Amino acid sequence: METKYIFVTGGVVSSLGKGIISSSLACLLKARGYRVTIQKFDPYINIDPGTLNPYEHGECYVTVDGHEADLDLGHYERFTNVRTTRANNVTTGRIYQSVINKERHGDYLGRTVQIVPHITDEIKRCVKALGHTGEYDYIITEIGGVVGDIESLPFLEAVRQLRWDLGQDSLCIHLTYVPYIAAAKELKTKPTQHSVKQLQELGIQPDVLVLRTEHPVTEEVRRKIALFCNVAPDAVIQSQDVPSIYEVPLTMHAQHLDEIVLRKTGITPEGEPHMAPWMNFVEKMRGASEVVTIGLVGKYVELQDAYKSINEALFHAATYADHKLEIKYIHSEKLDESNAGALLGDLDGVIIAPGFGQRGVEGKFVALKWAREHDIPTFGICLGMQCMVIEFARDVLGLADANSTEMNPATAHNVIDLMEEQKGIADMGGTMRLGAYDCALRPGSLAAGAYGKELVSERHRHRFEFNEAYRGRFEEAGMQCVGENPRTHLVEVVEIPGKRWYLGTQYHPEYSSTVLEPNPLFISFVNAAIAYKESKK
Repeated sequence: METKYIFVTGGVVSSLGKGIISSSLACLLKARGYRVTIQKFDPYINIDPGTLNPYEHGECYVTVDGHEADLDLGHYERFTNVRTTRANNVTTGRIYQSVINKERHGDYLGRTVQIVPHITDEIKRCVKALGHTGEYDYIITEIGGVVGDIESLPFLEAVRQLRWDLGQDSLCIHLTYVPYIAAAKELKTKPTQHSVKQLQELGIQPDVLVLRTEHPVTEEVRRKIALFCNVAPDAVIQSQDVPSIYEVPLTMHAQHLDEIVLRKTGITPEGEPHMAPWMNFVEKMRGASEVVTIGLVGKYVELQDAYKSINEALFHAATYADHKLEIKYIHSEKLDESNAGALLGDLDGVIIAPGFGQRGVEGKFVALKWAREHDIPTFGICLGMQCMVIEFARDVLGLADANSTEMNPATAHNVIDLMEEQKGIADMGGTMRLGAYDCALRPGSLAAGAYGKELVSERHRHRFEFNEAYRGRFEEAGMQCVGENPRTHLVEVVEIPGKRWYLGTQYHPEYSSTVLEPNPLFISFVNAAIAYKESKK
């Protein structure tokens, strides 16, 4: 079949959940046997979110091919089990950089370079690039921002042109907000009408409307919206708040979103999507009654999206262990020896979060020392693993001034040091060790037992590494280097075998955790936390 293109736009306000709706539709189409992928077009001028502060844009997600991407790509992967790449996330910055490079190269033969057609043509090329691979039946393209944003106009113009070019092989789903006015005790449709009108003024007629709402949208209100927005009544769907994002595919299917999309792209729906594995997860989630409490120690805890993939990986693992997850966010800047016991004492497990820079790092050392000495299951990720190494060097090896050269370039004991290939690099964007790399695990180690194999591939995002010169001293003292890159021998995993569960990874295992394939390390960690909780009774 010809590749079909679905465009998802948003109106009224941002953060309505275009990514979740896109992911839910992809989940349903994939469960029907179609090959599906999702791409995100972000209207900001940064080349990628790699240099953005998490307070600005939440977590920076990393694809297998080493692209720093929007956090929505994490949702895409968690809902579909389909790995994303650089082609799945494009920004205005990427578009303009490509066009300017072509202009400098002389590709436009002296013509004046303009938004239309040159910028829009580049956007269209990126939209269709995945389709040209022949690997997908459906490509869902989420347009970031809101209709009416000046930054989004070139993307929407490109969508208008593509709708004309592709005909029945494309459709537009528009997500809007229907507010409830408590004083009047009624839902208001005018914001949706205005949003659709703005889209129509740009030459795009939505085929499906998804109404984001906290209160049920009555049939009468849906008919009114359909009438004023030129959309078929059965293609007006509500997306009411549900307890978990993982229930959204089920609510969308209950309103036949997948069938509507198939029909509108010229395909007759047959049977039902194979959602049994997904339903198994949702039923476990709904049925869990026991609680496992994990403390997440980091410096961005005010913004939970900064640790989105970790949160979801923990949730996947807890759900499969038939437990509810409670995460206690502990600000590492506010943690010291005087309050460590009060903040950490009631936890079943501790995660030391990734990050960059000096701010809050001393609090992570305090948390690690307390957790290690009290034998609480502890998981360090990226900088968290490096902090494990530094704390162990200071408090067990007796190297009081041990540090990372990221924090103290003049440290006498640089147990964490800048990677050799990073030396001399001046640019910040896209220059770290990024993407999936192999890791060989020591037979019999905790890590190898968790994965059930001795060679794994996980994603990285770092500049600094464990200093190989200290490996012997660490292993003699009890911290084992049980995972390494088979080609470079970079230390990837450390653990202390004498503890209940004390393990750190240089890589980010949270990126590969999905609903149907939770990451094995998170499964092992959460199970250890549950066992520790039971031992305290």
